[in-house]
Amino acid sequence: MTHLLDIRNVSRRFGGVLAVNDVTGHVDEGELVGLIGPNGAGKTTLFNLISGFTPLSSGTVAFDGRTISGLKTNQVARLGISRTFQNLRVFPNMSVFDNVSVGAVGALPQGALGALFGSLAGGGARSAEISRRTWEALEAVGLTHVAGELAANLPYGQRKYLEIARALAMQPRFLILDEPAAGLNDTETRALADFIKRLHGTGLTIMLVEHDMTLVMSICQRILVLASGRKIADGPPDAIRRDQAVLEAYLGVDA
Repeated sequence: MTHLLDIRNVSRRFGGVLAVNDVTGHVDEGELVGLIGPNGAGKTTLFNLISGFTPLSSGTVAFDGRTISGLKTNQVARLGISRTFQNLRVFPNMSVFDNVSVGAVGALPQGALGALFGSLAGGGARSAEISRRTWEALEAVGLTHVAGELAANLPYGQRKYLEIARALAMQPRFLILDEPAAGLNDTETRALADFIKRLHGTGLTIMLVEHDMTLVMSICQRILVLASGRKIADGPPDAIRRDQAVLEAYLGVDA
């Protein structure tokens, strides 16, 4: 069986530290998969390896049967992988619309100059496609009413959705969410969980890192667990709750 995402014996060394140590795993088309583990487990590093932000020390990453190890971030994105970041990467002095347009631009073959100068550097058809993708993404996250606002004026919770909208504007097949609930209150977290389930219901494949276990256990179909850079468990939420290695390494429960 060909998995949509296939990670084989992936490692990443920073000096003498193995941040990710011989991890193998997969995500199938249409899955909603969680990636959990204690601080320093290697979760964000693994996301960076998948999306091309950090080169592998060893191993391979394949997407839809094609090896993507060594590709640049924009090349990975154009194959259908987009992501958000643990630390929000919002352009505060740009409008909400323009922030999301950056994602649409990144998914199209021509560079940013084409978006800025339209008919001079790529034609009106490309500009129209960027606009269409941007509005669709804004509608998906419920931010069309603030499209003209500066991103700096948005409350923190809306900035979270703004970052997701930028990733959606790339029209991905595979969406990576890095701690989407960080900094949100309980009400906002429940709303986010419902939103992620709706996104997944459209057929989008999603993988997320998240420390809020209630959110992870309530929406994920399968959960991978890292500890000290190694994968220690992989299974449905009910099995992960009972896994002794997880209880010891992640939850701090003594055997």
